[in-house]
Amino acid sequence: MADSISRRRKAHRHGQRSEWLAGLALMAKGFRILERRYRTKSGEIDLIARRGDLVLIVEVKARRSLLAAMEAISYQSQRRIEATADIWLSRQPDHARLSVRFDMVAVLPWRWPVHVKNIFYGR
Repeated sequence: MADSISRRRKAHRHGQRSEWLAGLALMAKGFRILERRYRTKSGEIDLIARRGDLVLIVEVKARRSLLAAMEAISYQSQRRIEATADIWLSRQPDHARLSVRFDMVAVLPWRWPVHVKNIFYGR
């Protein structure tokens, strides 16, 4: 029992570190991080970033390879992320003028995070 709690804590810390690195990579590209781990009943979005009228809904994946990170976003995950993004957007006063893109940032061992644009397309 204690071993599984320890593994869970380690995974949680690794996830937070990965999200922090992903945020840093996006900020280096001129994006402002609006939300981290945005949660609703529909699901969770790892990062929401904005530059001008472009809003990025970002899934962060820490994996050994870029391909493994890309394959880790299932169709069900996409739908949950999309539903959560709809809720977040509906709460923005300027939502009508925003462009939204679903991106991924892959955090790979010993590399700068890789930003993959349009990892999937919303409805």
